Amino acid sequence: MTAADVTAHATARGGLGARLVPSALSERLEAHSDAARAFRAARHRFIGGERIDMSALAAELGVDRTSLFRWVGNRDALLGEILWSLAAPTFDAADAATHAHGADRVEGALTRFVQDLIAADYFRTWITREPSKALRILLGGATPVHRRFVAIVERLLEEEIAAGRMSTPLPPHDLATVLVRVAESYAYADLIAGEQPDADRAAAAFALVLAPTRSTR
Repeated sequence: MTAADVTAHATARGGLGARLVPSALSERLEAHSDAARAFRAARHRFIGGERIDMSALAAELGVDRTSLFRWVGNRDALLGEILWSLAAPTFDAADAATHAHGADRVEGALTRFVQDLIAADYFRTWITREPSKALRILLGGATPVHRRFVAIVERLLEEEIAAGRMSTPLPPHDLATVLVRVAESYAYADLIAGEQPDADRAAAAFALVLAPTRSTR
């Protein structure tokens, strides 16, 4: 990353998620130029719809695989950070485009985010090519993607609760976890249940989950 990249990453919601749920790679990306260089090259390949092959990536960078693994860790760790680097600004854009407050803001941001995940061709290409790995990286504990998603949704809820624009019978962390699982269920429905991903159904589910938070309006 350049100095400007690091600053933008640190101030965006993606940086917040990485600070709340850090990883060995996220810390190296801010401190080591070689790790950042490898990350940028891999991210470029991913967005282009290419498979991330560690041997090919090492050859492109002019190093051996041992050096590459020392810089960025294993392939799952690298993919997880790439996915987060793309998901976080997508979520920020969805939130910024919502123009609402309280539960409506949360519902709108999450619905737009699911729509954008479904529409991202390079993302769907990867999911189709590596479904088992996608499940492990996106939904499991192999990388911090899921936990960071929960963390930034929890912060979004806390902002609206602190402003008095919504209340919740659940702790914010618990509600964030439920909302994230709803988002994942509909965005990755093809992976999880062999069904068509559907943002409209996700919106209906978000509205149902958030209904109790509107009871004071």
